[in-house]
Order: sequence, then structure tokens, then C-alpha cells
Amino acid sequence: MENNFYAMISRMKLIERWSLMRNSQSENISEHSLEVSILAHALAIISKERLGNHLNAEKAALIGIYHDATEIITGDMPTPIKYFNKDIQGAFKAVEQVAAERLLMMLPEDMRKSYTSIFFRQEEDAYLWKLVKAADKLSALIKCIEEGKAGNTEFVSAEKSLKQILVEMKLKEVDIFMEEFLPAYYKTLDELN
Repeated sequence: MENNFYAMISRMKLIERWSLMRNSQSENISEHSLEVSILAHALAIISKERLGNHLNAEKAALIGIYHDATEIITGDMPTPIKYFNKDIQGAFKAVEQVAAERLLMMLPEDMRKSYTSIFFRQEEDAYLWKLVKAADKLSALIKCIEEGKAGNTEFVSAEKSLKQILVEMKLKEVDIFMEEFLPAYYKTLDELN
């Protein structure tokens, strides 16, 4: 029997992000998901090592890898539209749920269970999902910083908004990352070396 899951997942590289914004460098959801995975892993490690929480950092990374996989089916909905009002937001969440179920059905039955907690929030992983959401916002903020460094002022407002959203999340892990690691994203390659 043929199974389409991995071939479908490989199409993440075809879904462009930031479609309403002029970009100096394009970004697809495959690239974005890798960065979210790295950041979610970092936040979980900070939580574990600095704050004494017992989290599975590797699972945070896995959730980050697949967090936008449903966009293969739904496309990337621009934030101003996605969050325009509660009705649209609710409808889009329902569409994402159906898309996630559809993706899971592309796996052989014996493998689906291993992916269910990566595609659907489980109570025991609730905090990991919060960290992945924060990593998603951090990734967007980093995109804004990179665009600003390239001289693109299109992302100035989004950068301010994302910083505020991250502060309002009230996650110590995010505060630590923003204080200790985020400033390096403003540096040039020579300054990083």
C-alpha cells in the first residue's frame, strides 16, 4: 500500500510565508519550521536547565518541525486575516484540525499513534505547545530583524508588535532568550565571529 505522508510533508518547502509583505528574502514553511524547532528546543532547554522544569526538549523540537505542516493543505493564512475576528479564527482552527487529520490518515495505521501528539495538543504536553507558540513568534521576530538589517522597512511595525506579544506571553524562558540571545541577531557575520 502506498503512503503519501512524507511526500506531502516534503511540500512544506513550496509554501511561502509573509505573502502580504514585500520580502528582501523569501521564506517557506520548511525553513520556518526548522527555525521554530531549534528555538522551541532552546526554550525547553532553558526551562529545564535554568528554571528546573522537567520538559522533553526533543519533543518540543518535533512539535516545532510539524507545527505548520497543515499549511500544505490550507496554505499560509496571513496573520491580519487569520486573527481578524473570533469567527474567522475559530473557522480557521477547525480547518487546521481537518487538515491535520487528513495528513495523519496518509500514514500507515501502525504509525499514526506516534504522530498524534505532535499534530494534536495533549494535556501532558500543554507547556511544550506554549513554548512552540513562543518559538513561532520568536522566529517571526527574527525574520523582521533580518528584513530590517537588509534595509526593508516593511517589517518595522510587525517587529514592534511581535516584541510586545512575546512580552505579554509572560514566559520566563522567552524573557531569558530575548535578553541573552536575541541581541546577536542584530549583529553582522563579522561581529558574530
